[in-house]
This record gives sequence, structure tokens and C-alpha cells, in this order.
Amino acid sequence: MGACSEGAAAQLSSAGAGDGVFFPKHVHDNVHGNIYLEPLFLKFIDTEQFQRLRDLKQLGLTHMVYPGAVHSRFEHSLGVYWVAGKAINNLRARQGSELGIEKIDVTTVKLAGLLHDVGHGPFSHMFERDILPRVLHDTKWSHEEMSLKMIDCIVDEHSIDEPEILKKAKEMIVASCEHNTLPKSTKEKCFLYDIVANGRNGIDVDKFDYITRDTRACGLGCSFQFDGLLERMRVMGDEICYRAKDYLTVHKMFTTRADLHRTVYTHAKVKAIELMLTDALVKANDVLHISSSVHDAAEFWKLDDTIVKTIETSTIKELKESRDLILRIRRRDLYQFCNEYAVPKDKLDQFKDVTPQDIICSQIGSGVTLKEEDVAVCNVKIDLTRGMNNPLQAINFFKDYECDEKFPIQDDRISHLLPVCFQDMIVRVYSKKAELVRAKILLLLIHILRQSLGLSPNSYEPSISLTGWSCF
Repeated sequence: MGACSEGAAAQLSSAGAGDGVFFPKHVHDNVHGNIYLEPLFLKFIDTEQFQRLRDLKQLGLTHMVYPGAVHSRFEHSLGVYWVAGKAINNLRARQGSELGIEKIDVTTVKLAGLLHDVGHGPFSHMFERDILPRVLHDTKWSHEEMSLKMIDCIVDEHSIDEPEILKKAKEMIVASCEHNTLPKSTKEKCFLYDIVANGRNGIDVDKFDYITRDTRACGLGCSFQFDGLLERMRVMGDEICYRAKDYLTVHKMFTTRADLHRTVYTHAKVKAIELMLTDALVKANDVLHISSSVHDAAEFWKLDDTIVKTIETSTIKELKESRDLILRIRRRDLYQFCNEYAVPKDKLDQFKDVTPQDIICSQIGSGVTLKEEDVAVCNVKIDLTRGMNNPLQAINFFKDYECDEKFPIQDDRISHLLPVCFQDMIVRVYSKKAELVRAKILLLLIHILRQSLGLSPNSYEPSISLTGWSCF
């Protein structure tokens, strides 16, 4: 991110506020260029709770494999704020009077974009997906719900008085969550709730920003361009629809996201490091009280990626196991990848996650005894946001601006070059101890994995060399 520039007023077109308002401050972003900030949003940005996002890497531990992936949740949040502003202002310019889009709607959507990730924990989704289930047990927790608590904390501590805008912005942040339904107060303008986080069809400005930002940070090419979708989208029947000619662009968004999951987010070595850090933080929980801080926003905002350095430099003897694991990561003495197995398409419906216990229980009569603590298993699901279903089927399109009919695009009208299966499930096995990584043990783990998946002895073909991979 570029440095903030104050004093010089900048007048925005429809990409900004849409009302010819002057703004005293902007930041220069390496993805979107100048991002202009209104006073209301600065009230939130210039708080210790929001500034904490600078210390949360957007991609968690991915920078250990892709060194350029050091961008933060702070940058991403500003990016979503900016693209959300573009989206709502494009709709307002084209259909504002028809849809009754008011200035308060513009402000609310932009605020939801700005604050949608303020409740994230350290190391991106790893914290919520891997660490908290092991320390909270049956307690449910989500970064969206924590975002609401963090917003309340900011509002109380910094005396921000915008109750109507805040109420709707908070509803927009959790609108895409499975357990949330839109309140009765949102019978009208439901399309506004699909701009930042779209639970209806998966197309939202959050994806527009992180797909573009993450591919650039990792040095990967990105053929998906979201600007055309923003310019040509249209609200029909209280739902954002897209031109039928853009269906391949929409599909490219989903496939680019899936490619990022496959090659970046779930890279085999990234997952090895995540498994190690998860073990380290779970072991440190009793000392650092991680689990008790995630329910109180006043304590939660103090929790960020620097917790690794806290453990690493501590002399507390109860943290020794955690320190040793972090030291192993520093020295690239990682959990050793043994092999992976792609679950066949016809078994996806019945597949249940494989656990270390499953692996160990399958080794009866193998001649070599492994303990549960010797093995780590990673179950990786990659899809196009709709599980085994084609995401295009949940999206409505229109032919042209003269047509008032919206429709989904049927499979038989889509290019035959597109996939017929929309989900992959990959099971990876790691050895936690370097001394176990010998050909005999590796072959045993593969044999055990085959058994735990109910496969016949000759039905498994190794997808990766048994010797693992070289360190970066």
C-alpha cells in the first residue's frame, strides 16, 4: 500500500461516492490505484481494532512458499471497500431511480466492504478452520460473527453514532453465512446484500479483490477481469444478473479461484507448515489463553500473526513444545509429505474425512507400528463454490438491456470444453517425524491410506513421488 496523502482534495466520479463530493484523503493501492476515503470510513480505519488488520497476512502462511504473498487483510479490506463502491455506484448510475438506490445505500455497502474481515483471526482461515475446533471443541465460531462484535467494540470505544447504517452493514456482512437469513427489514433492495458477500450465487466484490490481489502477490497470471462484470451487471427482480455473453467470464472467476486453492492456498508444503503451526498453537493454548480471547472483542483485537514471535521468544517452559515446532518451521524441518490420493468422482458423495486415527486403525497386521502422533492427515476439498454442482446454474443472466427476462444458462448451452465435475477431494498423508521417512514407512502409510479409503490393493496409483518434495 502507498502512503496516505492528506490535504489535497480529490473529486471522485461515479467510481467513488457518485455525488461529486470532495475527499481529503486517499491511499495508493497496487491493485486499484488511488482509493479515496470519506470521513465516516476514516473513523473506522483510524482505530487500533482496524489497524490490527495490517498484522494479519491475507494468505496466512502462504508466504513461506510464495515469498511475495505478504499482503495483509488491511489492503484487502480497503480493496473490497473500493470495488463495492464501484459496484453500487454503477447500479445507481444505470438504475438508481428505478431501484430507489439512495446515498445511504452507497455508504452502507461500502462500509460493509470495509469491515467484512475485521473479525478474522491470525493466519487467515487456518485459525478458524483448524485451530479453534481443537481448542473450542463444540463451540461454534465464525469470523463473520466476530466482525459484528469488533464493529460494536469500535463503535463503543470511539463513539461513532451511525445506528441505521451500522445495522444494515452488519446484516450485509453475515448475509452469506449458511445459518443467517435476511431479516424482514430487508424485503426491499435484497440485491444490496449480494454485493459484498453473495450467498445467493457466489459472485461478489470480495472475490473480485482477493482473486486479483492474490494472483498478483504470488506472481501468477490472472486472465479473469472483473471490470466488465461490474459495468454490465443489472438488477432484475431484486437480484443482480449478468449478460449472457459474460457467462464464460463468470465461469473463469470460479475456475481461477479453484486454481488458487489448488496451487496456492492448499499447496502441499503450505499445508505441512499449517499443520505444524496448528499443533504449536494448540499446545500453547493453555498458556496464551487463545480460546478464551475469541469471545471478547476487547481481547480478540490483540490477537494477530505476531503470536508466533511471542511463542518463539518466550522462556516459559510450558511453551517449549510449541517453540520447538516453530523452530522446525524456521529451519525447514517440516512434516514430511508422503503421498496424496484424489478421491474418485463416484465416491465423493459418500466420502468422510480421513483422520490420523483412521490411518492408525488400518495398520493391523502390517508389521510396522505407527502411533497416532506420528501421522498428520490433510483433507483438501476444492470446488467452484457450489460443491458438486455447476455454479452457473445458480446465476441468472439476461440477453440484452432491451430484454426484461432473466434465465439460468443450461448445461447443454455451455461450452463442452468446460468440466462436467465441479469438486475435487484430495487426502494427503504427512509424517511428523523425519526419522520415520524411509521407503518402508512411506509405503506403509500409502498402504494404510488405501485401506482407510476402502480401496482394493491394486486400485491405487501414487500421484506424487514417494520421496516427497524438496524444500523451498
